[in-house]
Amino acid sequence: MLRVEEIHKSFDDFKAVNGANLTVEKGGLVAVIGPNGSGKTTLFNLITGQLKPDQGKVVFKDEDISKLPPYKICSRGIARSFQIANIFPRLTVFRNVQVSVLSQQGKSRKLFYPAGKLAVEETNSILESVGLSDKAGNTAGSLAHGDQRALEIAIALGNEPELLILDEPTAGMSPEETTATMELIKRLADSRGLTILFCEHDMEVVFNVAQSIMVMHQGLTVIQDKPDEVKNSSRVQECYLGGAEPC
Repeated sequence: MLRVEEIHKSFDDFKAVNGANLTVEKGGLVAVIGPNGSGKTTLFNLITGQLKPDQGKVVFKDEDISKLPPYKICSRGIARSFQIANIFPRLTVFRNVQVSVLSQQGKSRKLFYPAGKLAVEETNSILESVGLSDKAGNTAGSLAHGDQRALEIAIALGNEPELLILDEPTAGMSPEETTATMELIKRLADSRGLTILFCEHDMEVVFNVAQSIMVMHQGLTVIQDKPDEVKNSSRVQECYLGGAEPC
């Protein structure tokens, strides 16, 4: 479904991504890991159009999307969450998701229709799938951190994505919230047939959930393989132990 081919991105003299490669199969749960500063978030920004590559390309369903703006990439079927929850804090939980659904349906500019009657069924269905039905009337900013992350995923689902990209979905969570969030992600992958690409620092989470793991170091791909192969890789162990030029 997704191929990243020899992609590069520099900021002045700093090479944030330096020849990274990534493959995501349809229906897969793929993790990207690596030490701090290895280029993971920059890679996600390149995939979703927030940044344009200096070299290389991003191919989604056999189409080169490297030069497309974010809104066109989203319309192709890629949705994303960020490290910091990106919600409308003053709107209700219901309205947060409804806005996303209306945008996907092309109804966000129908100014003479009462918004309260639009996309109600679709919005309630998404809220139920992420476990927020009972909080639909709550102000989004009043939610606990774990629920805000679930709401951000719900907003992404409003775009009806085929590929969902999650940047550190459990950042700042308690162990209980982490468990609940990863169970939600696995459940959504199964029930909605989603392909999921995520970045995560919690190695226990990664190796318990991911079907394939790509390891980044100094902007490049060290390895992409099944969890057991990655865990036993001497090159990966060297990267995490801080070798100067392990790759």
